[in-house]
Amino acid sequence: MALPDTITIEEFFDSPVRAAAKISPDGTRIAFLAPWENRLNVWIEDLDGDSPARCVTADSTRSVQMYYWTDDPRWLLYLQDDGGNEQWHIHRVDLDDPAAPAVDLTPFDGATAFLMELPPSRPGVAIVSLNSRKVDEFDVYELDIATGELTLVERNPGNVAGWVYGPGGNLFAATQNEDGDIEICRWDSGTRELGLIARFDGADYPLGIFPVTATPDGDLWLGSNTGTDRTRVVRLDVASGTEIEVDSHPTLDLDTTGLVSPVLPSPLILDRRTGALLGVRYLGERQEIHALDEGFAAVLANLRSLSEGDIGALSSDRDGDRWVVSFVHDRDPGVTYLYDHRTGSSRLLFRPFPHLDPERLAPMRPVSIPARDGLTLPGYLTLPVGVEPAGLPLVLLVHGGPWFRDSWGYHGDVQMLANRGYAVLQVNFRGSTGYGKAFTKAAIGEFAGAMHDDLIDGVNWAVERGYADPARVAIFGGSYGGYASLVGVTFTPEVFAAAIDYVGISSLPNFMRTAPEIARPYLTNNWYLYVGDPADPVQEADMLARSPITRVDRIRTPLLVVQGANDPRVVQAESDNLVEALRARGGDVEYMIKSDEGHGFVNPENVIEMYRAAEGFLARHLGGRVGDQV
Repeated sequence: MALPDTITIEEFFDSPVRAAAKISPDGTRIAFLAPWENRLNVWIEDLDGDSPARCVTADSTRSVQMYYWTDDPRWLLYLQDDGGNEQWHIHRVDLDDPAAPAVDLTPFDGATAFLMELPPSRPGVAIVSLNSRKVDEFDVYELDIATGELTLVERNPGNVAGWVYGPGGNLFAATQNEDGDIEICRWDSGTRELGLIARFDGADYPLGIFPVTATPDGDLWLGSNTGTDRTRVVRLDVASGTEIEVDSHPTLDLDTTGLVSPVLPSPLILDRRTGALLGVRYLGERQEIHALDEGFAAVLANLRSLSEGDIGALSSDRDGDRWVVSFVHDRDPGVTYLYDHRTGSSRLLFRPFPHLDPERLAPMRPVSIPARDGLTLPGYLTLPVGVEPAGLPLVLLVHGGPWFRDSWGYHGDVQMLANRGYAVLQVNFRGSTGYGKAFTKAAIGEFAGAMHDDLIDGVNWAVERGYADPARVAIFGGSYGGYASLVGVTFTPEVFAAAIDYVGISSLPNFMRTAPEIARPYLTNNWYLYVGDPADPVQEADMLARSPITRVDRIRTPLLVVQGANDPRVVQAESDNLVEALRARGGDVEYMIKSDEGHGFVNPENVIEMYRAAEGFLARHLGGRVGDQV
């Protein structure tokens, strides 16, 4: 037995040939992301003709990640920040004039804009939230896409964390009181006052309530776990404040991964024209979709026949006849189809990485791991293809958040590591979301405690079952996962032969003090509840005791640190201070910092360089192979 041929770093991490396709409202065109000047840009292609695709954006500095069709066929919108600083601006593209440059419709230095709504009944209008007046207060504006004129709809009274735009221009707001409770309110535009509809225990929602979406008839759909451990969909009657269950799953939570990443789909699948609720996504070992509409159930059955994967991004034309669907799959990433429900016909549009042979990639297997205190930890194990799954070097890959979760699908880092001969273990430790609120809240007070014990229990599980060589174990993670890597080498250095910290936290108090201004008012139910208040000397001392920066003298594990200079969440000082302290005592540390990146690398040359460094670093310390480079 032998490993399959080496797949290069470039093949795994260079830009896809096409990705993120969406169908136009009239069903005649698709937009998608594809490279231009080594950056992902938006392209347009006719679905029924043979004219070549054309690039309609021209960003040579940073890849585009988010874009939107509008209901006026002339305009397309996309969001872009500056070097990863997460200060998003809304840009307009004129599809009728290929020579016209994109226009920044929110050109305010230091401000962030979000697209709230594109009302189907008002083509050419966008509803946006914007903090150009005060950085921690988002106001609501109506944007005339053609002229760029912004008209103030409502000014934030000072305590609104998020707005929801409803039919007829009704506004709802989410606020947080002094106790951390989340209040869903109706906004009275006449009196400019908030009227309480319902109150929720904020401790049950560390990242807020998601989704909150207006129904076509003026109520709200919510993801609620009131009176239950699992999050389900309810209709909130805005007149009475009563929750009415719309749909639930007996064992699974709503798929709320989209709360963390705007490029991931919402758990609610809505009719493009009417806003009616068509389906609901739940996530366990794999995804499940409940169809709530008879017509959509028929569409869903035919979409499922196209792939063995799970349905990912999904868009339809205004009439719900033509659909573009991409699939989540562990070894066939992002395969995308066009489906026509009128004829029942379908065709493959593209595979984002056509050079990747699914037979050469490694299956991702769900596993259950017993924690030392009896809690069951869901996770995933990926074993290299072509070798005996025994005594392998192991990489413990730790997700960020920590209020997030690992899920089944294609992950370039997992597949690269497996192709190099590593077993890859991903543990959804306590604090991860998607397994009920009790599982998430089991992490309160357990940073560098039971949360880390869960990871060590995962390593021990892999060793006891013979998969892993205990002398060749590495830990690798980003954001919270980077913090977990640093905890690994400062609290349990004997476990790990190598560690990679990617945009990770080294000092919990410093991280919280330097959090982005727009986030600080809303840390009550997550960082303050789970970790502590750095303004309280007793709590700060406990936070420092759980911070790797105070235990640098215990590090004896070779360490690779990766940081984006523009990171607004985990600032550069988190990495600088750790590396400086470690180098001062002669520690073995490699440091990569990129001046044009933020909280996670986007531009392909930086991603490739990072994973090439990780590949060589792990090979030196764990004994995996190094692939040929192009």
